[in-house]
Amino acid sequence: MPELRVLRPGDEVVLDAFLARHADSSMFLRSNARAAGLVDRGEPGQGTYVAAFEHGVIVGVAAHCWNGMVLVQAPGHVATLAREAVRRSGRTVAGFSGPWDQVVAARHALGLSEGTTRKDSREDLYTLELRHLVVPAALAAGQVRCRHPEDAELDLLVQWRIAFSVEALGATATLALETASRADVRLIHDRGADWLLLDGARPVAYSAFNAMLPEMVQIGGVWTPTPLRGRGYARAVVAGSLLAARERGVERAVLFADPLNQAAQRAYLSLGFRIVGDYGLVLLDTR
Repeated sequence: MPELRVLRPGDEVVLDAFLARHADSSMFLRSNARAAGLVDRGEPGQGTYVAAFEHGVIVGVAAHCWNGMVLVQAPGHVATLAREAVRRSGRTVAGFSGPWDQVVAARHALGLSEGTTRKDSREDLYTLELRHLVVPAALAAGQVRCRHPEDAELDLLVQWRIAFSVEALGATATLALETASRADVRLIHDRGADWLLLDGARPVAYSAFNAMLPEMVQIGGVWTPTPLRGRGYARAVVAGSLLAARERGVERAVLFADPLNQAAQRAYLSLGFRIVGDYGLVLLDTR
C-alpha cells in the first residue's frame, strides 16, 4: 500500500514534478497550487491536497477544493485518495474534474455514482502548441479586435457568465448564481485572465483562462450570445487571447469541450487544436 499524506508548504516542487508528467489534464491542480498554495483556509483556489507516495515519489494526488470540487490526477489509488481528501477537508462534494476514468472511479468511491447531476460529461481534451495557432482571417485583418475587458463592461460579462452557466453547466438562474457569477468574473478579471472580442465598438464574445502557468494556459468559459453565433466570433476571441499569451512566452494551450457541441469542435480544430484524449467533468445537483 502507498503512503498517504496531506501535502504542506515545502511539497510544491515534488507535487508539480508529478503533475507535469500529466500536464494536459492537470491544469487546475497545478495552477491552483501555484496561485493559492497548499494551505487550505477555504479561500478561492485553495484545497486539501492528499498524495500517494511509493518509495518516496508521488504516484497520485486528489484535492478537495474550496468550491467543493474534487480534482484528481491519480493513475493509481484514485479511490483511496478521493476518500481521504474529502475526509480531511470535511467539505461537501460539489463535483469532480480530471481524467474521465479517474473521475468515474472517484465518484464511485465516494458513493455518489447515482446522485443527480447538473452536468455529467465525458469531454474531449484538446491541445495546441501556440506556434501552430491558426489566426482567423477577420482577426488577422483587424475586422474584429480582442482585448481585456474594462471595469465598466463587467456587468455585461456577469450576465454572459450566468447564461453560460445555465446553457453549458446545467445551472438554474437564481440570485445565488448571479452572486457566484459576479465573484467569478471579478476574480478572473483581477487575474488578467479575461478576454473580450469587439466588432467595431460592440462586445460580441468572451473567453477566459481558467488555469494559467508561465508556459501553458487552459481555456474556459467561451461564450457568444445566441443571436451573434455563426459568425466566427468564438474562434476569434480564443485566438486573440492565445496570441497575447504567446507574446508573453506561453507555449501551449489546452481545453476540454463537450463532444456533442459540433460547432465548438469545428472552431477549435480550425485554430489548430487537436483532440488527444478525454476529460471528466461532473457537477452534482446540490439543491
